[in-house]
Amino acid sequence: MDNSNLYIGLMSGTSADSIDAVLVDLSSETPQRTPKLLATHSVGLANLKLPDKTPIKAEIKALASPCDNELHRMNQLDRTLGQLFAQATNELLTKSELNPDKIMAIGSHGQTIRHYPTSNTPSSTNTDMTYTVQVGDPNSIAQLTGITTVADFRRRDIALGGQGAPLVPAFHQAVFEKPGFSRAIVNIGGIANITVLAGDGSPLLGYDTGPGNGLMDKWIQQHQKKDYDNGGQWASQGNIIEPLLESLMNTPYLEESPPKSTGPELFNSSWINNHLTAFTTANPADVQATLLEFTAQTITQALKRHTPTPREIFFCGGGAYNTILMQRLETLLHPNLIASTTQLGIPPEWVEAAAFAWLAKQTLEGKPGNAPSVTGATEQAVLGAIYPGRNFRM
Repeated sequence: MDNSNLYIGLMSGTSADSIDAVLVDLSSETPQRTPKLLATHSVGLANLKLPDKTPIKAEIKALASPCDNELHRMNQLDRTLGQLFAQATNELLTKSELNPDKIMAIGSHGQTIRHYPTSNTPSSTNTDMTYTVQVGDPNSIAQLTGITTVADFRRRDIALGGQGAPLVPAFHQAVFEKPGFSRAIVNIGGIANITVLAGDGSPLLGYDTGPGNGLMDKWIQQHQKKDYDNGGQWASQGNIIEPLLESLMNTPYLEESPPKSTGPELFNSSWINNHLTAFTTANPADVQATLLEFTAQTITQALKRHTPTPREIFFCGGGAYNTILMQRLETLLHPNLIASTTQLGIPPEWVEAAAFAWLAKQTLEGKPGNAPSVTGATEQAVLGAIYPGRNFRM
């Protein structure tokens, strides 16, 4: 095994359920061969707290919007998450029985707390001042693991006029594209995004379609104190409220042309409640069923806008395990092949973390990590900042 090709990817997504860590051998990374996952590990965030006893998940949610004393709170969260990312890395290495000096670098996405690209930016904001913020101090990661860490991947793309997201489509193209086959990769996290791989040399296309699990998670947390709707069981007990679904489908973001990206700054609890003002007596299970249908419809609508519609559609992210959602998508997308990325060599829950391991490799090798046709940036660029560890080498 070539140690120069061992990388660790760290990811905490919009849902902020856990920190996912993967150890990846990238020596086989070609369009025909996927990276080899050597080990995986997760650190759950649901029951963890900051030093002042504030629940971490609650603080991530609070900092997604303007709040009191936010500079201090953001930096406290930044340091704490950096330490937790380091913990996830060290536990992964223990599980793998590897020393840190065997790892070339860590690629850390961090935890997004604000994302205001052009399509999300409030009308009062100068569009030249768009921004995105991820926390999870890479200095702490590098110090506590001894491993060179690459982080802050999104802001260079923003500086080039891009959305800073999604970044994972470039990884999808590198490892999942198959010449002569029209494919799509659909990631269903808190937000859903698609990557269209034409297989014919056409420019890469990818963007956020709208909510993934995020709205359903918020609704079940509000009504049942659960983090998520396991398998879509609660949604399956409700009936779709058609006028509410129509109202949701009229959201302007859905009609915007790519490049575009979004997040909980738009699709949040207040947004749900605004749409529910005319449905105050609605059964909560019916609302959940409607939110599930909204996710299914927006993903389907996005995929069918591309001609020809991709014949092979592979799903990743936590939504790939929502049985009811996947059944609905299979119906809506029939007769296209529907499968999970497990068939392509990487289980759904680890694709994004593997992507940031790959992005770290791109950075250290001086190769671009963004796809301007996806993000809208004026040019390709090497992404991220390098925080040397004790193993630092170029």
